[in-house]
Order: sequence, then C-alpha cells, then structure tokens
Amino acid sequence: MSRPRIAVLPGDGIGPEIVAAAGRVLDAVGEFAISEHIVGGASIDAHGTALTDEVLDACRKADAVLLGAVGGPKWETTDPDAPRPEQGLLGLRRGLGLYANLRPVRPSPSLLIASPLREDRIRGTDLIVVRELTGGIYFGDSGRESDRAHDTCEYSVAEIERIASVAFATARARAGGGTARVTSVDKANILETSRLWRETIDRLVAASDDVTVDHMLVDNAAMQLVSEPSRFDVILTENMFGDILSDEAAMLTGSLGMLPSASLGDGGPGLFEPVHGSAPDIAGTGIANPLATFLSVAMMLRHGLGMPAEADAVEAAVESALARGARTPDLSWVESERPPMSDLPAEVEVGTEEMTAAVLAEL
Repeated sequence: MSRPRIAVLPGDGIGPEIVAAAGRVLDAVGEFAISEHIVGGASIDAHGTALTDEVLDACRKADAVLLGAVGGPKWETTDPDAPRPEQGLLGLRRGLGLYANLRPVRPSPSLLIASPLREDRIRGTDLIVVRELTGGIYFGDSGRESDRAHDTCEYSVAEIERIASVAFATARARAGGGTARVTSVDKANILETSRLWRETIDRLVAASDDVTVDHMLVDNAAMQLVSEPSRFDVILTENMFGDILSDEAAMLTGSLGMLPSASLGDGGPGLFEPVHGSAPDIAGTGIANPLATFLSVAMMLRHGLGMPAEADAVEAAVESALARGARTPDLSWVESERPPMSDLPAEVEVGTEEMTAAVLAEL
C-alpha cells in the first residue's frame, strides 16, 4: 500500500518546533509521505500572502494536513488591506471545505491539579465542542466607511443541518448505543440567525429517536462550563460562539498546550492543529509544550487516516509520560500546592525536547 500523504504546515512562532517534534512521533508509529510548506506570517514574508495557491493545491492533494500555529505581533495590523497570518488559516478552511471543527476536552488525571478549577469540579469532565467553521460573522460581509464599521452574520438552513449531522453522529458514537446527548448553544433571545439555528435543530431532533438536545444561551453556557463542566457531552454551536467557548473549555485542563483539534469536511483531507496560538514570546527557547500537537496527530491518525490503533498508542503514550511526572513549564505547579499525602507523581520540569523523548519512550 502507498504511504499516507501528509501536508505539514509549521507556520509561525513555536509552530516549527512543535511540528518537528510531532514528526518524530509520526516516524515512531508508521511510514508517511510528508511534504512541508509555509503558511501564515512565514508565507507573508516570502510571498506577500498568507496562503499561496500552490500550498492550497498541495493540501488538497494530501490525505491529511497537520498545522502548527500562525500569527505573531510582527504581522499585527489594523489596515484592512494588509495581509494577516490568520487569513491563511481561514483560506485553508474555505479552500478545503472544512466546515466542522472538533475540539475534545478531557483533562488528564495527572493534571487535574493544574486546572484553575477545584479538582472536585473538573473531575469527570469529558466533552467535545463541535463548532461550525465556515459560516457566521467570520465569513460574512464586513467593511468600514468613515466612522462606522460592520460585520454581518449569516447562516443558511443547509449550513446548520450539515454541522448538526456531525454533532449528532459524534454524540451517537460517544453514547455507544445509548441515548446521544447534545447541547446546542445559541443566542436565540436576541439574534435572528440563532432563532433559525434553534428551529432547524428542533426539526432535526424531531426526526430522530436516539438524540436528545437541550438548548442553552451562549452566556449561560459560558457560566456552566466553569461551574459544572462535567454536565456537557457534545456542545454544538456556531462559528464565533464556538471559537470563544472552545478556548474557555480548553483552559479547564490548565493549559491551552494540552488541547488538539480537527477540522473536517466532506471527503477531502482534514486539517489537524493544536488549539493554542503561536506563542512568539517563547519561540526558540525550547520550552514549548508539544503535547497538543501530539494529540492532534492522534486525531489525524483516527479521523483523517483511518489508523485508530496508532491514535490510541499516541494518546496512551502522552498520558503515560504525564503520569510519570514530565511537565513543560505551562503545566508545572508550585510544590507547596501539592495536597497533603498526595499520590501525585513528583513532577520534573522539562522542555520540548525532553517531553518529546518521554512520549517516544512510552511509544
């Protein structure tokens, strides 16, 4: 059989460091045909645009795309005509037809103490945010005229139906034959797009006998994620709400450096990337946490390449390395905070290289 083709986009900031580490993990679990390309700020510097047609074409021809991170203060601007690194990411989503973003949030048992929430509040949390990715305000008409600006939020029934089908299928798979649970998040008391969203979801639920849906306003969802995160299973929501809520949910684990994501479409290659940004303040220091990228590799193996056993192995290796006490600086905690008579492992603060070696040793 031919080797799976992976288009690798290191990006900016710590992106090249964590993607290089992920390449070593991939080498440990299989043989892949990997091609590397620039995107984001690096592409702006080289080509004046965040995503070239050539790179997009290479991604379309791949079986999966692995992205590091894009952005940084070097390219920040308020000039609406200036290229921005994030345009590369939006262009990939649009060009690859990636309308569904999956962000699982399941704190490692070894890191419960690292959460900003009390351990008893975070324990048992195992949720996934299913975010619509190519509609809404991020892709609507926008502009500025004199002292006024506008950003338009639009959704069609077809766009809502297709993201709902992903959420329902995800919930069914997690339910294992039981009743699938979905929390649909909107702002239907204010926004017309949210009212259409809720009406469409209700119609789909009425035609299904194995999915239950409860509706929740986005402000309440933000509060419930902090007060009782374990109540959620699958959270279904639109683009901007999903962007905000998934980052909030990610911090329940104690660090954005632990959360992977998958962006999927219909048939073509998926895009897999860590939730965190490019962290330019620590780029080149050797302390970046590569675990979210390793877990994104696991999602790529499972959802993009049909290699579930290898995905399980990567996830187990990450958990084992953490259980043995390896911690990058974003995960470390003050020794005085260790609970009395704690059976937690003695932590050892490590850098990117040492954490990668720890995971490879478990693999």
